[in-house]
Amino acid sequence: MIALGLALAVVSAVAINGGYALQHASASALPPLSLRQPLRSIVSLFRSGRWSFGFFAGIGGWVFYVVALRIAPLSLVQAASAGGIGVLAIGGGRLRPAERIGIGAALTGLLLLGLSLGSHPGTGRGSAAAIGAWMLVSLGAAAGAAKLVPGGAGLGTAAGVLYAAGDVGTKAAVMGGARLLFVPALLACHTLAFVCMQLAFQRGGRLSTAGLAVLWMNALPILAGTVLYAEALPDGWRGAARVAAFVFVLAGAVALSKREPPALEPVGAVA
Repeated sequence: MIALGLALAVVSAVAINGGYALQHASASALPPLSLRQPLRSIVSLFRSGRWSFGFFAGIGGWVFYVVALRIAPLSLVQAASAGGIGVLAIGGGRLRPAERIGIGAALTGLLLLGLSLGSHPGTGRGSAAAIGAWMLVSLGAAAGAAKLVPGGAGLGTAAGVLYAAGDVGTKAAVMGGARLLFVPALLACHTLAFVCMQLAFQRGGRLSTAGLAVLWMNALPILAGTVLYAEALPDGWRGAARVAAFVFVLAGAVALSKREPPALEPVGAVA
């Protein structure tokens, strides 16, 4: 069943990241989106057929992701999903040195994840209080990233942190019962992440916005799998490979956070 979960995670990653690529191409060419006029901004996005196709592709990918979470450990599903960064690199034009380093690090992490596969202990239920605290801290971290990291990278980081918080809540919610109370919180995190992502698309390139978000939204739940859900590391060299995979994903995020040249700076600003 775990192998099926990982396969679904890969399908999800292709759909979600392909959707991001289409959304970025469309949103970056639109007039500036405004938080003061949310309805007009949403309408302008959905009027673009390319953006709409990308949006619904992402929704479909998220459905596969939820199923994957139901049958496989959170840390493995997220690490497999990190390979979606390769989808964002396809057709994105010539890559900057930092982007090549970031993508290389992320794909190296995915390879190490594959090498670490073996027998897997089951995932735990986790403490509801600890999960809730993780999500609250993530909100603060996202606000800080949006303020402190310049350009689209800051908003992309904020989106990734918020999507990660939503995914941590999703893992709790799919366990059913009282954990369904996490549904409103995870939906709020995903909604805020969506807003940050669309604003980021107008302020930076595909990899420094969506790519950076993808790495954070995968790296943080990998950590949460161990910290919150008691997903123990494999023994021996497989455990070392799993840790190294996380380190490489994190290094990729740092590389993609590097500020873009002035020529690639924002096409619009929030009113």
